[in-house]
Parts: sequence; C-alpha cells; structure tokens
Amino acid sequence: NTSATGYKLSVGGKVICEELRVNLQADWPDYVFTDNYNLMPVNDLESFIKDNGHLPNVPPASDMEKSGLEVGETQRMMMEKIEELTLYIIELKKEIQELKTNQNERK
Repeated sequence: NTSATGYKLSVGGKVICEELRVNLQADWPDYVFTDNYNLMPVNDLESFIKDNGHLPNVPPASDMEKSGLEVGETQRMMMEKIEELTLYIIELKKEIQELKTNQNERK
C-alpha cells in the first residue's frame, strides 16, 4: 500500500473517467523549437541509448516501476520527445533533398 499523505485522493483500484485535466507548473516543451535549443546530434543520441537503455531526460523503466509515473510530467516528456523527433525528421528531409539535388547535378 502507498501512503496517501499529501494527496487529496487515493484510490486503491482502477479509475475510469471521461476526461482528466492536468495543469502543469513546468513549461510545455515548445522550447524545443526555439533557436537556442540544443538538439542532441543523432550519433550522440544513439550512444546515449546504447549506454543507458532509455532516452535522454526520460527516467528508466526501473524508476517508473519503483515510483510510478506522474501523468502530467510524463505527457510533458513525451511531447518533448515528439517535438525532438519532428526536428530530426525535418533534418533528414533536408539531407535527403540535398542528396537528390547533388545526384541530379551529376547527371
């Protein structure tokens, strides 16, 4: 059993609802799209995943198993990763276009 100290509601079973609103205190990750955001290079990302077994700024599964997860914070982390993925896709699209352009110039 988990102590409910400090919580307004504790449920020992499943919960179903039509909608759940979480008002985060943390910034929503649109900061990923600012010019000063430092997107990790793909090679560094690959190394991080190989070394740590999870994405940067995302807790490992072992932490989630011990402590559970906070829905709002998890949604924020997921959005950060989705926005980073969008930037990686845009980068890849540019690289592909550049390769196509170079290939057409050689013909």
